[in-house]
Amino acid sequence: MTSLGRQLLRRKPILFQHKFHAGEELPRKLGTFQLMMFGVGATIGTGIFFVLSNAIPLAGPAVIISFIVAAVAAGLSALCYAELSSSIPVSGSTYSFTYHALGEGAAILVGGCVLLEYGLAVSAVAVGWSQYFNELLGHLFGFQLPTALSTTFMAGPDGAPTGGVVNLPAIVLVGLCMLLLIRGASESATVNAIMVCIKLGVLALFIVIGFSAFNADHFSNFFHQASGIGGAAGTIFFSFIGLDAVATAGEEVKNPQKAIPRAIIGALLIVTATYVLVCLAGIAAEPVSWWGTKAAGEAGLAKVMEMVTGAPIWATVLSAGAVISVFSVTLVTLYGQTRILFSISRDGMVSKKFLEVSPRFGTPVFNTVVVSVLVALVAGFVNDVYLWDSVSFGTLVAFSLVAISLMVLRRKYPNLERPFKVPLFPVIPILTVLVCLYVLTSLQPITWIICVTWLAIVFLFYLVYGRRHATLSNYTSEEEISEPIHPELEEK
Repeated sequence: MTSLGRQLLRRKPILFQHKFHAGEELPRKLGTFQLMMFGVGATIGTGIFFVLSNAIPLAGPAVIISFIVAAVAAGLSALCYAELSSSIPVSGSTYSFTYHALGEGAAILVGGCVLLEYGLAVSAVAVGWSQYFNELLGHLFGFQLPTALSTTFMAGPDGAPTGGVVNLPAIVLVGLCMLLLIRGASESATVNAIMVCIKLGVLALFIVIGFSAFNADHFSNFFHQASGIGGAAGTIFFSFIGLDAVATAGEEVKNPQKAIPRAIIGALLIVTATYVLVCLAGIAAEPVSWWGTKAAGEAGLAKVMEMVTGAPIWATVLSAGAVISVFSVTLVTLYGQTRILFSISRDGMVSKKFLEVSPRFGTPVFNTVVVSVLVALVAGFVNDVYLWDSVSFGTLVAFSLVAISLMVLRRKYPNLERPFKVPLFPVIPILTVLVCLYVLTSLQPITWIICVTWLAIVFLFYLVYGRRHATLSNYTSEEEISEPIHPELEEK
């Protein structure tokens, strides 16, 4: 085998961090509730406030099944995340798990996927946030920002000019989240928990009002557009990124072996119940044909509230809830991006500058600023239509590789301490991979072209820079890397 081949296949020992990364850890300040709110905060908002208007026209009333399919795939994966996070509680989530289980080559590719996933998710969410922010300005003050300052100049798939220049609110949002993250993870988690409670209350209000206008005719011909269930599930799936975001905080959690599994499973239950109820209420109040029109737009939920009640105040309340909600989504997703990059830097795959932690704030300031500037530029100048499916691609690949990593580590290290274990092993991880592959095949060809091109660029960067600076090469010999640090972890 060539030198490159051996390098691509070498695995990072489970306890490598404790031996070589002393002094590079982040402070552990987060509790179970804060972590669960991270998951809910990064998930609820995007799939409901933005994507609902895009998903309903694809599958009709059967979009409810699309949400359930996405939730099942996310739920199966959540159990895999829970086990791996309890046994390997470090930053990096999918990237770190893959490095331990499948080797450096797979870790590079999944690292590229999750960086794409998180980076584009922050940008896409920030773009959608500006729509609700403008809606709120109109309700409260009777004016909105001009199109030139609230819409990107990039045209959508229809080629029609947007009349915009830059999406300024999206850039401002990313900047505010950057400042809060620099201040500290614990402070960010507290602010996020407050915002999550507010948005759950607002969505509960929408559910009550939506069901008050229930029209059974809106659910007739339920399976008329059944062929669109998979495509809608693929569009929706990116919103479950919040479950992965919980795992990225593994290194900053108190008692991670217990807190992370509880937070992941608790967040999944809250998110799934909320998504299905809001979707039911939305279709109950307005027919499928309405959701596919310009009248619905991206602020569809607010418009439903106004149409049902006839009182603008409720639309104002929901728009305010959306503004708060999506702020929390942007905050947590940006946080996850910086922590994944922190882990990649620690492994030597990118500059060590991304690893530097501020002695004053205890956060990776340089890392946070660079990431924020890049995603702000994408949010300000790229049409969000091109972002959603690419985020789903990264999420689905990440979820699949987590399940595969779980099976490999169960075989390779049977005696590794696992405070939480996936039930019905290996059925659940196998189902996770199969469901994710099903949803992946439903994505548009252009999405595959964009994402595969990006991964090719990532691998090229690895060949030029990463393989020469990998921490494993610098700290240990090839012989040490092929064996675990603690022999008792090996299968006897």
